Amino acid sequence: MAPVVALSPGARLGWALAYALATLMCFPQLLAGRVVDFGWGLAWLSPALLILAIRGLAPAAAARWAFGASLVAHAGVLHWIYVVSVEYGHAHPVVGVLAPVLLASYVAGFTAAFAALFAWWSERGLGSPPAAAVAWTALDYLRSFLFTGFPWATLGYAQHQNAALMELAAWTGVYGLCFVSVLGGAALASLYRCWREPEASERAAAGSRAARSRLGVALASLAAVALVLLVGAVSARRPEAPGSERVRVGVIQGSIEQGVKWSPDWREQSLARYEALSRQAAAEGARLLVWPETAVPGALERDASLRARLLRLARELDVALVVGGVGVSPELEHSGLRYYDSAFVVEPQGELGERYDKTHLVPFGEYLPFRALLGGFLGALARGIAPDDVSAGAAPRSVEVPLADGSRIRVGIPICYELLFPDLVRRFANSGASLLLAVTNDAWYGRTGAPYQFLAITALRAAETRLATARAANTGVSAFIDARGRVREPTPIFEPTYRVSDMRVRGSQRSSSFYARHGDVFVQVCWLVVALWAARAWRAGMSDAPVPSPP
Repeated sequence: MAPVVALSPGARLGWALAYALATLMCFPQLLAGRVVDFGWGLAWLSPALLILAIRGLAPAAAARWAFGASLVAHAGVLHWIYVVSVEYGHAHPVVGVLAPVLLASYVAGFTAAFAALFAWWSERGLGSPPAAAVAWTALDYLRSFLFTGFPWATLGYAQHQNAALMELAAWTGVYGLCFVSVLGGAALASLYRCWREPEASERAAAGSRAARSRLGVALASLAAVALVLLVGAVSARRPEAPGSERVRVGVIQGSIEQGVKWSPDWREQSLARYEALSRQAAAEGARLLVWPETAVPGALERDASLRARLLRLARELDVALVVGGVGVSPELEHSGLRYYDSAFVVEPQGELGERYDKTHLVPFGEYLPFRALLGGFLGALARGIAPDDVSAGAAPRSVEVPLADGSRIRVGIPICYELLFPDLVRRFANSGASLLLAVTNDAWYGRTGAPYQFLAITALRAAETRLATARAANTGVSAFIDARGRVREPTPIFEPTYRVSDMRVRGSQRSSSFYARHGDVFVQVCWLVVALWAARAWRAGMSDAPVPSPP
């Protein structure tokens, strides 16, 4: 059995609160009007503090402590949900408080599962930095799809400023960054215990070869982390492949407040603002202009005057437009039409081109799960949350954008919530996209840290697919992101503006990244290792004797 660590409740609470604070500040926050982002350092410290907080506990107790600490941390990270639900969803303030707490409880459940699993392994001499890394990574991946998934604030996103580690994303996705962060953090926790609790290590050494080599495993883990960072740093300094085609792209940020976005009184002002900004961007040579999600306040296919206005703008400026709007299907659903959250291509010749429909919708925002059961209850609580269901598109796919010079490029257009799901976004690359145009309406989040957290998520999608990305957000942050996930020219939030940049387009001769082609192979390996470790722990429990840890 692992040694019992005599840790007072007060000391354990201190470690747990330190973990909660470190986790909160792992992700970008807006404090006193300034963006605070310490993820580059705290991403290593956060898992270390959690492991130190639960040391010496039985699995059930470890789960309780981890759940409470993670609940506090993620309720803070997700504080912007209050703005979404109360200010724009018109929910009662009590609902606004409960909403982030309930969603944080979902996230905290996975943290608790990790703590219980790691404590169980530790009781049997199997708790090591590699064990912590595979368990944490496997469970974070589960969070991306269980109950439709909510992978916001996955630990790997905290490393979005770490250029060396971002190189790993093209091979493993964001979960590889998570793995390395936890491996390093768990190794730091082991070193701390070797330094501060040598007597516990000595007692453990009598019954476990794994415990006797705790220092060696910790140092080997740190060496592995250092090697990954070294290789990544060298890779990050390599120049882009020569001969890559470039296209001059403009992103348009109209900054229309969510409260007036759909008001008929604001329709003309909104369109006029986007047209004026588009003319300025075109004057700087932009050949492709990108408007945010639902920037067009209406359905292009059904509103002839609105459609004519956009077609005329494209002809006047001699540019291609990609604009967010409402898509309509001729298929009848119940007593009306199907409506989609869509992105439209408007060709320079003044013709309406292809349309992409968002495939992964926001539960409770764009559709209501179990509407027949919950519709009346939730409707009484929040009039603005999913009053009618939006329809989902068929599948992620790239679309063709003709340019004024006669050339054509294929682009992927992930829309808002879709950007949270790496397996979804990689399908754009696999369907031939040579550029990503990420369109979103972040006005929902208000003046919080959420727009900056979402920007970090978008940066990972660019690094994973090795596709340069233009991000157009209604109220910001709009930006350009290169194929390595480095953010360029970010805009301030809630300011009408635009940005223009020459973007590299992936040539047909260049293959997509390993991650784009093969997906979450790395996580599948982590799950296999978790299963093997669990089997060894179960056998150790049956024999009541610890077994050596797998290499």
